[in-house]
Amino acid sequence: MNDPTPGPQLLKKLNLCLRQESWETEATTLANAPSDEDLVELYIKLIEESQVHPDAKANVIFARDTRASGAHLVSILIESLKATKAEYTDYKLLTTPQLHYITRCLNTKGTIYEYGKPSEKGYYEKIASSLKTAMQGRQFSGSVTVDCANGVGGPKLRELIKHLASPSEGGLEIKVVNDDVLKPERLNHQCGADFVKTNQRAPPSSHASSLTRCASLDGDADRIVYYFNDSDGSFRLLDGDRIATLAASFIGDLARNAGLGEKLKVGVVQTAYANGAATAYVNQDLRLPVVCTNTGVKHLHHAATKFDVGVYFEANGHGTVVFSELALKRIGKSEPYSPAQSSALETLRALTALINQTVGDALSDLLLVEVILAHKGWGPKEWDLTYTDLPNRLVRVEVADRSIFRAVDAERKLESPPGVQAQIDAAVGKFKDGRSFARASGTEDAVRVYAEAATRSETEDLAQKVATIVRQAGG
Repeated sequence: MNDPTPGPQLLKKLNLCLRQESWETEATTLANAPSDEDLVELYIKLIEESQVHPDAKANVIFARDTRASGAHLVSILIESLKATKAEYTDYKLLTTPQLHYITRCLNTKGTIYEYGKPSEKGYYEKIASSLKTAMQGRQFSGSVTVDCANGVGGPKLRELIKHLASPSEGGLEIKVVNDDVLKPERLNHQCGADFVKTNQRAPPSSHASSLTRCASLDGDADRIVYYFNDSDGSFRLLDGDRIATLAASFIGDLARNAGLGEKLKVGVVQTAYANGAATAYVNQDLRLPVVCTNTGVKHLHHAATKFDVGVYFEANGHGTVVFSELALKRIGKSEPYSPAQSSALETLRALTALINQTVGDALSDLLLVEVILAHKGWGPKEWDLTYTDLPNRLVRVEVADRSIFRAVDAERKLESPPGVQAQIDAAVGKFKDGRSFARASGTEDAVRVYAEAATRSETEDLAQKVATIVRQAGG
């Protein structure tokens, strides 16, 4: 989960990602100031170096999630804002994506980029209106059970449902489970996106029947994974890779059907952790370009903005779709020449509003998936059959000093220690469909080894061989 009080966002027109690494460095320096006096000195120095006028008007908005520490952290933040004479608005309990939404609305208000009404209600109304348009008379099939990880996504999903058409009106039936926010200790306990992906099984409280669509959010509702139990009882995970390929396929088809296929470049952004089968599916079946970036949403989001329509999801379910300024203009101004083009164009326009383009948003992504499945007439099994994941394994290797492991090529290759990458390449070459890389942890003296191959046993063998190489190199 992210911090319970997401900080002020540094914006540049439409972009909400805190991408300026210098600011990240300065924020870290301030957070680790050894004393109050040092903090004040560093703060003044930062103002001078950044050439910020001390009397410049500052306006900060913030919110928190349901963790017990949230109220205390908010009180500290408020005291800091008062001390720096900043204006502020406390939006109380929100999901992280809702705060991002409001931030963009405020920063684009009165411009040609105006994003919506800057309020929680405005967020729900925008999603509800665009969902209705995107469905165009199509029907949802069955229900979806949503595990909210006992986090802030629970009450916010229930509030969103109030703005949607009811099942009796042809709307989506959403069954909410694990939405207890009154007991902080239940957050992510035996539930949530991480639990499902790590344990490869549904939360015990799910009780979903076979072939029923299920989804799990993370604690602050910026990540989502889907899954279902097959008719033979086997568990099937539909993670971020699956959501990305589903969205890219549908949006690519819509663009072509709307007569915009040659005018909109749709691309997919992944990290090295994306399953090799997903990458091959996008390249070979969807015939769309794929870009690989370093791990971290800020890297994926930045790369996605290079496309007219950029689809990015990490395997853990954090992601979204971003439309460029040019793409929005072309979609908005395009004139259809047939009823089929008109229908595709109307759906595409609705998706630009349904999707929270500011950041990964589990609630928005949930409805995006449901719209696509309804249009395709698919259940979870049909979605799962689009490609077959290669078996994969993630191994944690403790080392004396993680800093000696320096990665390049979007973290897929090691340039240091010398000779280690050649050993990894030699090991990979012995396995069919083999792929493996080693990446240093950002928080502890450990290296994470990812491996995949044609079979489960080969994958395990490859992972252990590369882990041994890393262990020997790391002392």
